[in-house]
Amino acid sequence: MPPAVLIENLKKSYGSVQAVKDVSLTVEAGEIFGLLGPNGAGKTTAIRCLCTLTSPDSGKIEVEGISVLANPRAARQRLGYIAQEVALDKVLTGRELLQLQAALYHLPKPVAKERINQMLALLELNEWADKQTGVYSGGLRKRLDLAAGLLHQPDVLVLDEPTVGLDIESRSAVWSFLRQLKAAGTTVLITSHYLEEVDALADRVAILDRGVVIDTGAPSELKEKVGGDRITLRIREFTPSEEAESAKALLKTMPFVEEVIVNSAQGNSLNLVVNLQADALLTVQQSLKEAGLPIFGISQSRPSLDDVYLAATGRTLLDAEIAAVGRRDLKAEQKQAMKHS
Repeated sequence: MPPAVLIENLKKSYGSVQAVKDVSLTVEAGEIFGLLGPNGAGKTTAIRCLCTLTSPDSGKIEVEGISVLANPRAARQRLGYIAQEVALDKVLTGRELLQLQAALYHLPKPVAKERINQMLALLELNEWADKQTGVYSGGLRKRLDLAAGLLHQPDVLVLDEPTVGLDIESRSAVWSFLRQLKAAGTTVLITSHYLEEVDALADRVAILDRGVVIDTGAPSELKEKVGGDRITLRIREFTPSEEAESAKALLKTMPFVEEVIVNSAQGNSLNLVVNLQADALLTVQQSLKEAGLPIFGISQSRPSLDDVYLAATGRTLLDAEIAAVGRRDLKAEQKQAMKHS
């Protein structure tokens, strides 16, 4: 059987901006697959190309062996897409919105009625079905959006940042529902910049950075590849680069230290990969003290997906998010300046 989703050498630019430089990935039938990366990594553009909402510059995209580019109509019949932003007509009731969606899918009326009732019950929306969506909470709006995307019973459900802006209870409800879909045989592809979301849900994950895939595999495999425990160390709240480099040189001489990364985006903090040694933290503290170097903060933890990203790029996902926000703010300021010039 062909994979549920096949993407090879996908490229997409908007003017001079390369949103997707080169993305290749395979999603197997019946799995939850996560696209993890900061805002601006190319996640949304990649799935918009997959869902026939954007035309790529080049590359190959297939859904269950059907070319998205050559036969988009057939591909759309197998896809369900839930966008990051929930767009609901506030005047319509939940039931009316689902009836409209069913009509757009050309579902026969008896089939539409049965599936609408099924979705309302499955997503616990019966109490709200005949109320205008303008009074829905964020969690209810997201659940209704899920119901709309599932009315035609797609083989592959694609969700772009499915829990952004939701409270903990609503997020947990969405996670539970996605696990139910997987158990029923639906393939689920989600984009997220929440580490815990991908770690908890995904069978496999592709990590994107600046339009390229930097690693792919099961979350446990990716974390195992970077090996060892993590020690995060700050010499000072804002450590001078010379002092951070001196500490790095000292730490690299220790036999249990496998790697040291200086994270300039976080005040030149030091991120150590250490093999399993019970007294690693204490030894690091003592060695720095003997060298006359202070310790502002220090902690030890097991590897995370953020460590995978850090090892590949030299920055954490949070650093990348902050940088992306900074770039957007700068562009906004430049546009505003041009308007007034």
